Amino acid sequence: MRMHRGSSKGAGARPPPPEHLPLSASALVAVEVEVARAGRSSDHAREVAPGTLVKEVVRSVGEAPEGCAVLIDGVSVPLDTPLDRPVRLVVVPTFSGG
Repeated sequence: MRMHRGSSKGAGARPPPPEHLPLSASALVAVEVEVARAGRSSDHAREVAPGTLVKEVVRSVGEAPEGCAVLIDGVSVPLDTPLDRPVRLVVVPTFSGG
């Protein structure tokens, strides 16, 4: 028996059913990130999925999370803190290369 490797998108093919995602799956969390470094700072804005870890946001702005302190409202937070609401992170690099 010979098998034919054809397209499944022929005239009789039905499109896949639409996905129904919960509303929370489409909502993003707004995160402002300030990287404070030796008298100067830079600001970044990110929109992330709920549950994104602080360390992932720190990486997204080009910093190594293991070498930073991260503050929310002036209080240091663990890098594995999940973000579930809009927040402003202050990232303070704690060491530099050289």
